[in-house]
Amino acid sequence: MSKKTRKKSSNTTVKRATAKPMRGSTKAAAKKAPAAKSRKAVAKKSGKAAKAAKAASAKVSQKAAPKSLKSSALQSPGFGLAEGAKAPAFRLPRDGGDSVSLGDFAGRKLVLFFYPRADTPGCTKEAIDFTRLSSAFADSGTAVLGVSADTVKAQESFRNKHQLSIPLISDEKHEMLEAFGAWGQKSMYGRSFLGIIRTTVLVDTQGRIARIWRHVRVDGHADEVFAAAQSL
Repeated sequence: MSKKTRKKSSNTTVKRATAKPMRGSTKAAAKKAPAAKSRKAVAKKSGKAAKAAKAASAKVSQKAAPKSLKSSALQSPGFGLAEGAKAPAFRLPRDGGDSVSLGDFAGRKLVLFFYPRADTPGCTKEAIDFTRLSSAFADSGTAVLGVSADTVKAQESFRNKHQLSIPLISDEKHEMLEAFGAWGQKSMYGRSFLGIIRTTVLVDTQGRIARIWRHVRVDGHADEVFAAAQSL
């Protein structure tokens, strides 16, 4: 083999030797690219999982909120209301567009029955029973007022539908309901919530609480209240 041939062969070998690592490094880079993409995908999934966990935590905290409401409701001034105490003052709108206050009944006995919602079965029966006895209450010097958180319009519809003769007060802000202890924790179908506790309060001629009925059972209740008012 001539000197030129050996030189050319040597150069070719060198070129091949240097070219192979380049191909190897290209393959390595190609292998690294999918791995980088995989790491990005994992990071993206982790980010989504963190966001989902944060959202779930927020939902749990929102569901837990009613617990604080429960404690505040139990500390409501009305839960300390006792027989013999002075009746809390109030002034609220009633059906027909007028307003009613405690002072309007000075020197008279007053029955306040607090009901959860107008035109529901139990509340309707209770309101009809008090209407049935309205003349008897009047003869005994006792006024009767129905109170709920319904709007004045809803109270008027309730009155007209069932021909109720007793005034119906609208306490949408729950101020009177809380003052008389008729707003608090309730439970239904395993769920706890804040709402109107069916309550009746009898106020004497001196403006003091003569009798309180809490968690009222509607059947026979109006008659029981009338007997109590008549005995004062």
